Amino acid sequence: MKKPVGIIGSGSFGTAIAKILSKNAEVYIYSRNQETIKQINEQHTNMGIELDENIIAIDSMEKLAKDCDVIFPIIPSAAFRTVIQKLAPYIKPYHIIIHGTKGFDITHFEMDAIDKTIDRSNVHTMSEIIIQETTALRVGCLSGPNLASEILDNKPTATVIASRFDEVIQAGEKLLNTDNFHVFGTNDILGAEFAGAFKNAIAIGTGILSGLDMGKNLQALLITRGLREMIVLAKTLGADTKTFFGTAGIGDLVATTTSTNSRNFSFGRRIGLGEKSSQILADSEELAEGYRTVKIMNHLANHYRVRLPIISMIHSIVYDDFDPQKAIRFLIRYPYGVDVDFL
Repeated sequence: MKKPVGIIGSGSFGTAIAKILSKNAEVYIYSRNQETIKQINEQHTNMGIELDENIIAIDSMEKLAKDCDVIFPIIPSAAFRTVIQKLAPYIKPYHIIIHGTKGFDITHFEMDAIDKTIDRSNVHTMSEIIIQETTALRVGCLSGPNLASEILDNKPTATVIASRFDEVIQAGEKLLNTDNFHVFGTNDILGAEFAGAFKNAIAIGTGILSGLDMGKNLQALLITRGLREMIVLAKTLGADTKTFFGTAGIGDLVATTTSTNSRNFSFGRRIGLGEKSSQILADSEELAEGYRTVKIMNHLANHYRVRLPIISMIHSIVYDDFDPQKAIRFLIRYPYGVDVDFL
């Protein structure tokens, strides 16, 4: 690429994507933290990670948007709209924006105040925020089994670029394809965003089982039944669910629900080992997105009267300190009917 590529967000995943992009282009990575900027530009490291010299940290969104035609926002969902609003004055219709955030934005409610009145009109994917807040037309998302720690260790993996525009997928392929990183494309951006967000809630559940030493049989059951609940809710919200059976769906679900490198799995594991959510949140450097997502999913299920017993139990454990052992006994006895009833 003749022009640099922009990244907004200098966390672990933003840094991992910067390392991949730097193999094919110069990279500008935006950060508000002057110490982070100094460390990247002078020592070529971030969070203890060695970086190529063509990764340059800047503190100006205006410069990033002016110099970069392709921008990757990779920031927590809770801050996504605020950051995009700050970026918006510098975005033009020619920009391509591919986000890497797996979560939701809530309007008209604070997270600690949402109740059963929440519905789809209050819940926004990150691509919807970009379209709402900027003049960008060509928007995409980065999804798939992308554990940051494994990418940083240069372990092979694949990802999915989802967009309604083929040129967005092609730009993502050109920038991200390397010997160890393969890009698939799909036009089903809503399905990819729902799958990428929902699986984080299921990963908290499998983490809880791991902390309780419940074994692989029950973990496999939770993953498969959790996939069913993801699909049922996505259908209710109007999504095409074929993407749930691909790399951005099952692929991402398996990686996130089985790896100790997953923040969401690790969050749940600590609960299974006896800690409370409040304790874990207090000493976590980066928020496990599933913490927010499970609350949103639970209230959407209540509003639309969809039965999601796994999500309901994970929500009770995380937010109400419900006994995980009682939750497991409830789910084991839950009167499921047909095994596969979502196709």
